[in-house]
Amino acid sequence: MSPFNPVTLIDAYKFDHRRQYPVGTTRVYSNLTPRASRFDGVDEIILFGLQAFLRRYLMEEMAAFFAADEDDVARRYQRRLDGLLGPNSIGTEHIVALHRLGYVPLRFTAIPEGAAVPVRIPMLTVENTHPDFFWLVNYVETILLASVWLPSTSATQAARLRRMLDEAARATGGAMAAVDWQGHDFSFRGMGSLEAAAASGAGHLLAFAGTDTIPALDFIDHYYPHSPDMLVGGSVPATEHSVMCAGGERDEADTFARVLDLYPAGVVSVVADTWDIWNVLTEILPSLRDEILERDGRLVIRPDSGDPVRILCGDPDAPFDHPAHRGVAQLLWDHFGGTINDLGMKVFDSHVGVIYGDSINHERAVAMTRRLAEIGFASTNVVLGIGSHTYQHVTRDTFGFAMKATWAEVDGVGRELFKDPVTDSGTKKSAAGRLAVVSTADGLRLIERATTEQETESLLQPVWEDGKFVTEWTFEQVLAQVGLRHVQ
Repeated sequence: MSPFNPVTLIDAYKFDHRRQYPVGTTRVYSNLTPRASRFDGVDEIILFGLQAFLRRYLMEEMAAFFAADEDDVARRYQRRLDGLLGPNSIGTEHIVALHRLGYVPLRFTAIPEGAAVPVRIPMLTVENTHPDFFWLVNYVETILLASVWLPSTSATQAARLRRMLDEAARATGGAMAAVDWQGHDFSFRGMGSLEAAAASGAGHLLAFAGTDTIPALDFIDHYYPHSPDMLVGGSVPATEHSVMCAGGERDEADTFARVLDLYPAGVVSVVADTWDIWNVLTEILPSLRDEILERDGRLVIRPDSGDPVRILCGDPDAPFDHPAHRGVAQLLWDHFGGTINDLGMKVFDSHVGVIYGDSINHERAVAMTRRLAEIGFASTNVVLGIGSHTYQHVTRDTFGFAMKATWAEVDGVGRELFKDPVTDSGTKKSAAGRLAVVSTADGLRLIERATTEQETESLLQPVWEDGKFVTEWTFEQVLAQVGLRHVQ
C-alpha cells in the first residue's frame, strides 16, 4: 500500500490556488515545455514517461482514492492541511467533490512519446473537462514534472551518446548493430531512488539494449505494452570485486579459469583491476589463451579505476617498457589479435572484449572513441558502462522543464495567460493562448493563440481523457519514434 495520498502529491502552496483564481473561472489550459538546454549541441528533447505518469498517478493511485470511504478521504486531507498550514478555511469540499465524481476530469494532448521536440516547443498540454475542477490542471504540475523530466532527460542523454557512438562506428568501420550494446546501464546504485532508477533506466533503453538496471525492464513491462518476445534489454554474467577478492590475489588466475569453466559459452565479464590489471593482461590472460580462444563466446575484461582514456588506449607518461604505456586495447591485441576491417582499423578477436564503466560521461566517451581511432582501433571494441555520472548529474533545469498556464476561461470568456519577467533573459517568457505544434520544412513550429482548426491539426494529439487512454503507445512504437536501436 502506498504511504502517499494521491491528492496531496503537490507543493504545499498549491493547496489554496483554487480560491486564488478569479471568481467565475471554469477552465484552465497549461502546457509542459523544455525551455532551455545546458548541453552544447543538444537542442531537441525526447518526450518519455508521460504514459507511465498517467497510468500510475492518475489511474492506479487514484483508484484507491476513489475506492476509499468519503469521510476518510476528507479527514486525511484535512489532517494534512491542519498539520502543514495550521487551521485554515481552504476546506475539503473540492476534494470530496472529486471523490464523488469518480474520475480525474483532465484531458492531455501530447506529441508521440519517443519523439524529439526543439527547445521552447510544448511537449504536452493539460486542461480540465469539468468546470468545477479548473483548479486541478496546475494542481498536478508538481507530480507531472517530477515524473516526466528525468526519463525524458535520460532518454535525451542516451540518444546523444548513441548518435556519437554511431558516428564513431561509421568512422572506424565498427559493426553498427554492435552499438546497440555499446552503452550499458550501470546507474541503479547511484540514482536517487528505485523509482528514479527505473524511469531513467527505461529512458536509457530507448537508445541502447544493454542494461543491468532490472527495474527499468519492470517499468517498461508495466507502463508500455510490447510483444512478449521482444528484447527490451539484456545483460551478461559478470564478476564483482568481492568474487575476485574471495579467490585471493595469489590465486587470481585460478578465479579467471574457474569463471571460464563456469561459463563455457556466451559473453562473460570479469573485473580485472582488483589488484594489478597489467599483470592480468600480460600474465594471467596469456596463460589462459587457449581456453579463451576455444570458448564459444567472449571474455570481456572490465577495468574499473583510473583515467579511462589512458587505461584503455595507453599512457604516454608511463615508462615505455611498462604495460601501462600500451594500454588495455593494445595488450589484448598483442596476445589475442583480431582482424583489420575495411577502413584499416583493428577489431579484437571475437573471443575477447573490454567494458569500461568508471565515471563515464559524454565527454569521456568522446575522448575514448577518438583516442581508440587514433591508435588504429574500431570504436566498437569497447563497451561503456553508463552510470549515475551521466544519469544522476542532472536536474529539471538541465533542459528547463516547466509547466505554465497559457489560457483560461473566466465568466465564459477566454483569456490569454503569459509571463514575461522584465528581469529574465527571455528563457522564462511563456507562450500565450491555446497552442498548436506543426511540422514545417524547417522543423517543428509553435502556433500561439491557435484556432480550433489549428489545434485539431496539431501534433499535440489527445492521449488521455477523464481517466482513460485515448491513445496508448507500445514500447515498439516509442523505439520507432526514437529511431536508434536495431535490436527490438
